[in-house]
Amino acid sequence: MEQQLINLLMFIIPALITGAIAYLFFREFVENETNRRDYLIRKDLQKDSLPMRLQAYERISLFLERIKPSKLLIRVTPNSSNKEDYEALLIANIEQEFDHNLAQQIYVTDKCWSITSTAKNATIQMIRKATLSDKVDNADKLREVIITDMMDKRAPSDAALSFIREEVSEIW
Repeated sequence: MEQQLINLLMFIIPALITGAIAYLFFREFVENETNRRDYLIRKDLQKDSLPMRLQAYERISLFLERIKPSKLLIRVTPNSSNKEDYEALLIANIEQEFDHNLAQQIYVTDKCWSITSTAKNATIQMIRKATLSDKVDNADKLREVIITDMMDKRAPSDAALSFIREEVSEIW
């Protein structure tokens, strides 16, 4: 009886070891195949999504260029001499541009979108601040104060444009 038990163990132990090794190799093989398949899928998706992402960065760059005060003031002329009306027109124009590009946030990083939103808000704040100035009493004076203010410092959108350039260079 004891001899039969030893013979049985001599067959079972190598079979268990062989089975365990086969299981580990098979599990490793399946995991590698899954990773390879995932990589190929991501590679194919990236081939399709990269042009869309680059287009989103282009559109956001265009938005940031369009809201630069120097370009915005040339493009949007006052309808009347009232400074509050002109302020509202400029802000409405910025908001409209922003709303038109809202979908681009899907294709860019959260940080990029946050910086873009911050640049938009900073531009609006700059316009509001200039409107509150005692030197400003009409729309033409508002334009003059904003342009003069921009000679001394960079537009808020310049920092966002620099960030976009860096982020796009990392994609390549």
